Amino acid sequence: MYFVYILLMHNGQLYTGSTSNLQNRLAEHNISKVISTKTYLPLKLLHYETYYLKSDAQRRERFLKTTEGKRLLKQQIRDVLIQFNYLPSQKN
Repeated sequence: MYFVYILLMHNGQLYTGSTSNLQNRLAEHNISKVISTKTYLPLKLLHYETYYLKSDAQRRERFLKTTEGKRLLKQQIRDVLIQFNYLPSQKN
């Protein structure tokens, strides 16, 4: 199995990654073994998706890193982002 995951970094930015071992990869992030996130600890896992094929996970990760992908992801996990004060709450 392969995973695409979204982390909320301490600076309020979202980090998107993929891995075949989610628990191990999160541990690496949290002990500063990942250069791109080591200065933004602590991290919170906000979202992850599971894929059977590595190619599907990699394709999804690439899409989520595009402008359109980020916009759609933020719509999909809007309530979680509001809970962590990433987005202002919206009144209907």
